[in-house]
Amino acid sequence: MAAGASSVITPEQPDARPPRRREHGRGPSVRSVRPWPGYGVLGLLSLPLALLGWAFWLGRQVRPSADDWCFLPGVRDHGITGLVGKFYLTDNGRLGNGLLVGVYAKFGVAGHQWFGLVSGVVMLGLLWAVTVLLLRLTGRTAPRGVPLFAASMVTVVFLLASPNTYKTFYWPASSVSHTVAPVLACAAAVPLLWAGSRRGRVVAAACALVVGVFLGTLSEETSVVALVVLTALLLLNRRILAPRVRARARAWCLAGVAGIVMGTLLLLTSPGSLNRRERYDAGTGSMFAPESLAGSLDGFLDILGTLLTGWWYLGALAAGVLLALLTGDREGRAPVLLPHSPLLLLGAGTVTFLVAGYVCTVITYPLFGPHVVFAYRTWNDYLLLYVVLLTGAGALLGRALRGHASRGHTFPGCATRTGAVATAAAASMCVAVCVGLAFPLGELGESMRVRAERWDHQDHWLRERAARGARVLPYKPLSVSGMGEPFGHRGGKTWPARCVADYYHLKRITRAERLP
Repeated sequence: MAAGASSVITPEQPDARPPRRREHGRGPSVRSVRPWPGYGVLGLLSLPLALLGWAFWLGRQVRPSADDWCFLPGVRDHGITGLVGKFYLTDNGRLGNGLLVGVYAKFGVAGHQWFGLVSGVVMLGLLWAVTVLLLRLTGRTAPRGVPLFAASMVTVVFLLASPNTYKTFYWPASSVSHTVAPVLACAAAVPLLWAGSRRGRVVAAACALVVGVFLGTLSEETSVVALVVLTALLLLNRRILAPRVRARARAWCLAGVAGIVMGTLLLLTSPGSLNRRERYDAGTGSMFAPESLAGSLDGFLDILGTLLTGWWYLGALAAGVLLALLTGDREGRAPVLLPHSPLLLLGAGTVTFLVAGYVCTVITYPLFGPHVVFAYRTWNDYLLLYVVLLTGAGALLGRALRGHASRGHTFPGCATRTGAVATAAAASMCVAVCVGLAFPLGELGESMRVRAERWDHQDHWLRERAARGARVLPYKPLSVSGMGEPFGHRGGKTWPARCVADYYHLKRITRAERLP
């Protein structure tokens, strides 16, 4: 049960006393708007959880492709430390990235099949924990299931609303860099939100430092987003937080900034990062050239257009509305936010999102050029911030509706008319988003199933022929959702043919027109 849920009135525990009047200058009481019965919340919760469970289960159809072809033989022959060393010395300098890639690649094909389930459950669990602790810290109390519902809706929109869900979630090499990374950044806030003593606050700052260093060596884009967010929190410290929590929040932010700076310096000074910048001409000169900055702005505006017109993101807004309508004020809890800070946070968060998103586009533009608009996986580094902002905006809207409802006329057995209509509308939107996202997920799942069957058939054939001593064998490209495969672009692009040959212990592979 979420913190404080026992204080919320349920149909089984009616309150014989008349409802309290709203005191001047205070928010509505816990009893001003009655929450849904437990079965209503649990029924609504079942939909996003079922959709996520299905999405996680579809991960068993994932098979190696693109960069995975190169990671698998590397880990098989040299172990995880060998892959980490290759990342640092040759490829890109990302020590943390190499470690996470090595962990799932160590299990071969099974690591790819289980990655979606494991990473998805971890991300949902972390967002759930952050939601529960934020509610507790801001003096809110919620019925059973409400925090999990809000976290699950954020996860649904974040993972499944992408124009290319396969590359952003199911492709492990991309997910660890751009999807798991921003959620790990949020996880650094858990020790701070949990801390209740001086020792706890020291541990929280230490965790922020460690996570910051790891993020700096995991994802440049997520590091940029985290730095912008932490800087904004430092600048707004006195304007949004109560005096008693300002010092601990400032120390935590500074520790996080220091960690990210150290990790980023470790990455940028690595031989692998230098090689990568030379290979793609991605130095600071080309990155901040006027034409590159202009192209980045055009690309980011196109990305914003897609995000702002995607109706499924309204699911996060609706989840925030429900979160405000179905929670109440915990009496006797000293506020940690100043009275007008939520609105200020929303405005500052919007500016932070725009700045972070543009800077992320700037640092990825030298690699993708005008095609940065279609590099959907790189959106996720700042997309989580966008989804969280929408949830916060929904919570402010729900709070306003809840205040209006508390001044209305109550009806037996339900909330006020305004509260009932708002709750029903927000719940309907959440249902519509989940149902709407289920259709493309089903189509993707079928494509993944077909590829998995063909991949397994070809894999068995190649292994069998290689065991008999064959050195050169034909290979038919098997792509899904635009993933890279040998002999792509009608045979004009051979990468990663060399890695596929290494994986099967062959000298080389040739292009086949059909499956063996």
